Amino acid sequence: MFDAHCHAGFAPNGADVAGEAQAAGLGLFSCTVEPQAYAADRRAFAAFPCVRVGLGLHPWQVRAGAAGAAQVEAFCAQAAGARFIGEVGLDFGRAHADTREAQTSAFAAAMEAASGGFHVVSIHAVGAASSVLDVLERTGALDANACIFHWFSGTSDELARARRAGCYFSVGARMLATRRGREYARQLPPERLLVETDLPSTAGERLEYHSYQNQIEDTYEQLVRLHGPETRDAIDRTARELFGQ
Repeated sequence: MFDAHCHAGFAPNGADVAGEAQAAGLGLFSCTVEPQAYAADRRAFAAFPCVRVGLGLHPWQVRAGAAGAAQVEAFCAQAAGARFIGEVGLDFGRAHADTREAQTSAFAAAMEAASGGFHVVSIHAVGAASSVLDVLERTGALDANACIFHWFSGTSDELARARRAGCYFSVGARMLATRRGREYARQLPPERLLVETDLPSTAGERLEYHSYQNQIEDTYEQLVRLHGPETRDAIDRTARELFGQ
């Protein structure tokens, strides 16, 4: 199994979780939310080949003051050498809409930096899927990379556009808890699906490994119920292709 979007670096017991995942054959794509965390998390998980660490520039960090010019510059300086990028994107929800222009500027700079070579990119898009796709197309990042919408929550038209663009979609328990989320997951071809947890939700939150693994297993099973028994193999093939697992 593979968790295609989590934040293992948030967990104070992240190394313990990675060790148990390693023993169980579970892979993790651990996203960061700011570029200064990338090198630290790579060091923290260096002993665990099952963990892929992403270079992040989260849209919420614009409000937090951690995605200013210096942070964008730090992201861009590291992007060429970072095969895995995430979490990046745009959030135009009510709490973050007032930073829309600053978010778009930071995201565009990040994707321009990622357009020069192949990367696997995990993307946050809240009320902004069309704007995300616009940036990906304008910067060339859509053609150059494997772009994954994490927890897709856009409109059905935006979902269709992202599918046509060749994007992937990581699906988790919270997406599948809604009728619309289940319908979106049903519409997506199995070879474009990945499984995610988005855990832990906040920095400093511990992960209990067995409940964490159970959530991943349950998400796989729900997707199998939506698409059929071949779905698990399709998801795992995609994870191997993108993450080398």
